[in-house]
Amino acid sequence: MASILKRVSHRALVIGAAALLTLGTYAVAQEFRGDHPDTYTVKRGDTLWDISARFLKRPWLWPEIWQANPQIANPHLIYPGDVISLAYLDRVGVGGIQAGPRNEAPVNAISLADIEAYLRDLRVVDSFKELPYIVGQEEDIARAARGHLVYARGLEGAQVGQRYAVVRPTTRFVRIGKRECCDMLTRNHYDFRGGLVPGFGTAWSDTAGNELNGEELGHELYRVNAGTVTKLMEGDVEVTTLKLDDENVETRIGDRLIAVDAQPYDLQFFPHVPKQSLDENKARVLAVANSLTSGGPRDVVALSVGAQDGIDNGTVLSIWRQGSNNMDRVQADYWRSEETVPKGSRVQLPDEYAGHVMIFRTFDKVSYGLVMSSVKPSRVGYRLKHPDAK
Repeated sequence: MASILKRVSHRALVIGAAALLTLGTYAVAQEFRGDHPDTYTVKRGDTLWDISARFLKRPWLWPEIWQANPQIANPHLIYPGDVISLAYLDRVGVGGIQAGPRNEAPVNAISLADIEAYLRDLRVVDSFKELPYIVGQEEDIARAARGHLVYARGLEGAQVGQRYAVVRPTTRFVRIGKRECCDMLTRNHYDFRGGLVPGFGTAWSDTAGNELNGEELGHELYRVNAGTVTKLMEGDVEVTTLKLDDENVETRIGDRLIAVDAQPYDLQFFPHVPKQSLDENKARVLAVANSLTSGGPRDVVALSVGAQDGIDNGTVLSIWRQGSNNMDRVQADYWRSEETVPKGSRVQLPDEYAGHVMIFRTFDKVSYGLVMSSVKPSRVGYRLKHPDAK
């Protein structure tokens, strides 16, 4: 009797697994483009994002596609010369792969080399005023570049030959709580002393330069250069000397110093959906790097979500303009001011899709992403949603 039950149980598991595979394959099939090729031979220089874009309406679903094919032992390892085939029967995809030679490195999802030129070396820290800083520069020049000497305070433990990155505090990110519908965010800019600059910030900030109350998300540091320690403090000299050796931005008095990060970025990125649901009122575009309020494809954006929200490198999100809540001027008095419009005379418009962004650097409360595609500019304050949001 026990053996019969065991055989029945095993048979049920096999049938159940087959049913799940069929359902999963059908669901995946619905995501293929109508004009996909029957086969595709992987080429050197391809990425899984590029290959998926040939087949899929949503390229970030590539892991599900490869994992639905039992012939592919490791969905992260697709090699040049592999022939990927897709056959269809009643809209159900049956995948297969013909292995190519294994004399080249496997294809990456997205290689760092493919996007590094677009990235900005930005990071977010909880505080920065305790960091060592440049107090003077060679010949008292206002701006120093590669080959110049700079003088720093706060590097008492440094050694000759030690290398430091020169970073500039640029922005303070704060969530200032709910106003009307949702969380509002603010950012203020810093002067060379690390003080807030009056008159600079977002539409929601206090432009008088006052520190607003709320949850502090962090302080942004922008890497401007790097230098090597050439001389330590001695005698009546109260500073450590560094020689700048990077062809980047000119330094200035007040720039901070931190240890060089040997590998600030992952070497490759595997796009995927968020690991947990996001609060759409909390998840917003904080800033656009090297811009004022808007950006497009291959621009870097700072986002108000990070590791504590389930975000990690490779996470793909969609960017949306929040729908307006307008006065219905057909129903309401056309000449009435916006402030005196009755509640029933307003109409809520839908959010409007702007683009997709992939996270490449994650901190606790803030992350940085690269806009991968867009149909309109992504602006500060836009919402972030699941990549499949409609």
